[in-house]
Amino acid sequence: MTVSSKLRSLRLPFLAAALAAMPMASVLEAQPVVQSVGGQSFDSYLQAVGARARRERVSEATISRVLTGLTPNQRVVELDSAQPSRATTPPPVAPYIAQHVGPSIIARGRARYADLSGIVPSIERRYGVPAPILFAIWGHETNYGSYVGDFDLARSLATLAWEGRRRALFEGELVALLKMVDQGVPTYRLKGSWAGAFGYPQFLPSVYLRLAVDGDGNGTRDIFTSPADTIASIANYFRDAGWRAGQPWGVRVSVPSGLNVDSYPSKLAAPSCDRVHARHSQWKTVSEWRALGVTPQRAIADNVLTSLFQPDGPGTPAYLLTGNYRVILQYNCSNYYALSVGLLADEIAR
Repeated sequence: MTVSSKLRSLRLPFLAAALAAMPMASVLEAQPVVQSVGGQSFDSYLQAVGARARRERVSEATISRVLTGLTPNQRVVELDSAQPSRATTPPPVAPYIAQHVGPSIIARGRARYADLSGIVPSIERRYGVPAPILFAIWGHETNYGSYVGDFDLARSLATLAWEGRRRALFEGELVALLKMVDQGVPTYRLKGSWAGAFGYPQFLPSVYLRLAVDGDGNGTRDIFTSPADTIASIANYFRDAGWRAGQPWGVRVSVPSGLNVDSYPSKLAAPSCDRVHARHSQWKTVSEWRALGVTPQRAIADNVLTSLFQPDGPGTPAYLLTGNYRVILQYNCSNYYALSVGLLADEIAR
């Protein structure tokens, strides 16, 4: 996945699997952070966080257990500061798809899908989200659980909140992490990406509190080791985000050589992720696109509203995207990510 969407938009609750795959925290966490944006000492800031947590009914035992002894992590600030700026002209999509939807991840996805076939039907019925989409998310986030990050979550979130540039975001996530511990999540599980995402699906603490579910009926919400809880929790997120059952994320299409896609610019003003949505066309029904010569290569109902997307220009792959594609974008606000998730899901389902 590309750089974290959460850091680009406060509405988006997930971080890139690439972030979770950073080198081990024990190797990187060497130098203390010099200062925060506001010049407040780290210990003083943690006292303020503790006071907020008490107001939000976090127990004194949890506050002491999690916050005592924390030190700032210079490496976390370096990683946050080093995020690349957005390019004026986005790079081509095809190389990213080739890298992230290759034979290896497809094979692993199909294998995991087969291994968990006993739990898949009930999750699909309950949440209305096709299992291949759920497995594709899991695969992109952590390679089906093979890498989840080894940064101390409390230390990382405390550092980023104290440093100050995104204090509202990271302080809220730190308090949510404390609430997780209060609810019984063991502290030894609190490892993840440098920016605070964790577990198989790379949830942030606030998302875990709101949307993680018990998928196997054992009374816990274990997205750290349980495939059933992981798949069900991703499905719950997608349902909450507005996934429409029975619709695909999109379909590959043939575009006639005479059709200028740019002549149908989007008329929507997206409240978030605006640059990503701006690359899509205006919305038309499939039948309206057919009338313009756009031919779907897979079945899709004529009355479905779709947006035409040809990211690499004329003569390259093009897609009609449904509203469900926008749900994938809420997981990570990147066309590279969302398109690769959709295509990986299609391959897993074959």
